[in-house]
Amino acid sequence: MNKLFNKMTMTAAKKIPALFLFALLSSVANPVFSETSKEKDIRKLLEVSGIANQLSYMQESLLNNVSLMVTAPFPKVPDAFWEEFNQLIGEKEMDDLIDRVIPVYDKHMSHATVKKLIAMFETPFWYEWKKKMPRISREAGIIGSEWGREHTQSEAFNKKMRDLIEKHELEKLNSPSPETK
Repeated sequence: MNKLFNKMTMTAAKKIPALFLFALLSSVANPVFSETSKEKDIRKLLEVSGIANQLSYMQESLLNNVSLMVTAPFPKVPDAFWEEFNQLIGEKEMDDLIDRVIPVYDKHMSHATVKKLIAMFETPFWYEWKKKMPRISREAGIIGSEWGREHTQSEAFNKKMRDLIEKHELEKLNSPSPETK
């Protein structure tokens, strides 16, 4: 019995370093377990500042742009397609985007600055700003898109564009050379 107990104790003793190594590697391999307090605070800053919500507009914009690429060759698209299409970029993908943005904040801001910004964004003044900012951004974005469309479709812009193309001989530069014919 004593030999059996000693053998079990030796086996367990050999497993302890392996378990410790496994736990250590798991925390390194899985960034969720190794997130620093600064990274957690950056995540909180993105939330309390409203930036996380602003990133969701990137999701909408991306899907809108892709939907235009879908409808160009396929003008008839059933509603069921769009229901599934709108699920292509979900919470997991948005979490991935935030995980990619956090190192940028980490690189450019001290932890103390992040904490001060969190405190600032948690005030009633900033709370009101956060509520209004998405609507302001959308409305300003629409105005910017309209301005861009009007500008690029104007005769004055197109004349300047034609003159620029002619000045730099883009047609000549981009025509097939006699050797390639």
